Amino acid sequence: MAYDLEEQEQLASLKAWWDKYGNATTWVLIAGLAGYSGWTYWGKMQRDSANEASALYAQLQESVEAKDNAKVLRVAGDVESKYGSTAYAPMAALVAAKSSFEANDLKSAKAQLQWAVDHGADEFKAVAKIRLAGVLLDEKAYDEALKVLAGEVPAQFAGAVADRKGDVLAAQNKLAEARTAYKAALDATDKKNPGRQLIQMKLEAIGGAA
Repeated sequence: MAYDLEEQEQLASLKAWWDKYGNATTWVLIAGLAGYSGWTYWGKMQRDSANEASALYAQLQESVEAKDNAKVLRVAGDVESKYGSTAYAPMAALVAAKSSFEANDLKSAKAQLQWAVDHGADEFKAVAKIRLAGVLLDEKAYDEALKVLAGEVPAQFAGAVADRKGDVLAAQNKLAEARTAYKAALDATDKKNPGRQLIQMKLEAIGGAA
């Protein structure tokens, strides 16, 4: 079908523009499509990883219920090594630590808690620190326990960390420092929290008052 004069002029203008800018435009378009495809692929990979990690975590829970600590540790190791970037990994580490503690495997319990401290997000890290310090307290590794508790934690865990510090310091017979820690724990703990009463009792037991 023949083009009229106006259409021919438009085509000529388009051809001239394409000769000048077409190559660059093509590369921009390709880059944009590649970026979108990459983002879509990354999102799919993330979803797939989360689904696979979730399935392993379910196996972990089944192993806990069966009191099969050896399998708990194997599955937790798989979650940590393959899906360490997901929230399931520190969750698995905390569950495996509890399982190991109950199985009297303190070495594995400490290793799992340390993994959560080293790799977990702030909330998981704080919980792992408190629990790891508790295990070290039982082992009378007081200096190591205090070292674990050092550093910043999210505000909602400040009271629990201070309370655990008080426990360690009291066990070392550093009563003045323990009283300071327990007072800090009281200050950081909501008045409606039933745990405040226990902190208060420990403070009073070493001659302190809120």
